[in-house]
Amino acid sequence: MLVGNERRLNGTGFRLCRKSLKLVLMTAPRFSFARLAAQAGLLLCISSLLAAEPTVLKLWPQGAPEPEGYRCEPEKVIPPKSEKDVVRVTNVSDPTITVYRPENPNGAAVLVCPGGGYSILAIEHEGTKVCEWLNEMGVTGILLKYRVPARPSGRGIEPLQDAQRAMGMIRKRASEWGLDPARIGVLGFSAGGHLTVNLGLNPSARTYRFDAAMEDENAKPDFMVPVYPAYLVDKGESALLPEVKVTATSPRAFFVHAGDDKGQTSALASTYLYVEYRKLGLPAELHVYSKGGHGFGMRRNGLPVNDWASRVGEWMKAEGIVPAPLAK
Repeated sequence: MLVGNERRLNGTGFRLCRKSLKLVLMTAPRFSFARLAAQAGLLLCISSLLAAEPTVLKLWPQGAPEPEGYRCEPEKVIPPKSEKDVVRVTNVSDPTITVYRPENPNGAAVLVCPGGGYSILAIEHEGTKVCEWLNEMGVTGILLKYRVPARPSGRGIEPLQDAQRAMGMIRKRASEWGLDPARIGVLGFSAGGHLTVNLGLNPSARTYRFDAAMEDENAKPDFMVPVYPAYLVDKGESALLPEVKVTATSPRAFFVHAGDDKGQTSALASTYLYVEYRKLGLPAELHVYSKGGHGFGMRRNGLPVNDWASRVGEWMKAEGIVPAPLAK
């Protein structure tokens, strides 16, 4: 990965490139076309690997704003215990964004927020794999590693600071990264879906000192995709929580949920949000699948809900976020 301005080659990929071309370099005549082609191929291989290598940027180079006296245990990765388990990251105190650039970028970008109950981050099936899928569409995927577990100040407060700072940083670097500032969105799962909605509905209500050198003042996403968002409805699942307010300036949205998801992660959250969008005449799309439960992310289990990403891709094309393929 690239950390700050540092670069390093993917060791495995470089070794494969070098090994496959070394034979030509060893056997071809010194000034032959084959030798020159092999040398050019090696340079192209190195260039390709450098372009594909993700960039990691710290959100708070001088240290994240934490509650007074708070101390976090060292960050750790918890490997899956079985085939059905997921990779987890916890004890995050130095949040980052990791920028995954596609081979053929189209100018769109999405900030990806993994879920995990504000306790851990499901960093793979709700994180890196999502960025890989976005790259396939030519979209720059930007993985947010936000602070967990929840601090004493309350659930979601520090993660919202991280998301606002991340969106501000993306906008600040949009020209440098070749991004269209009108096609930068956010997508998140479960607690990350809650964070996605919070960022979409409260983009500029910062609870930290704004830094013009680090971030753009505008932290509003142009679109949002909450996937089975959590913590948005009351205990009876009868209404959205009072603080969840859709306004006339809320970004266009695509909601994904499974109908058998209940309680704090109830599918009614997405339904109620969609209704609020409709009341205001705002562009939105809602997909509630009959089965799927909670936490499916990019994993496949043979159910129709597994195609949610394809539906999002179609919506992004229909909305002009991703260029539609030319008609043949």
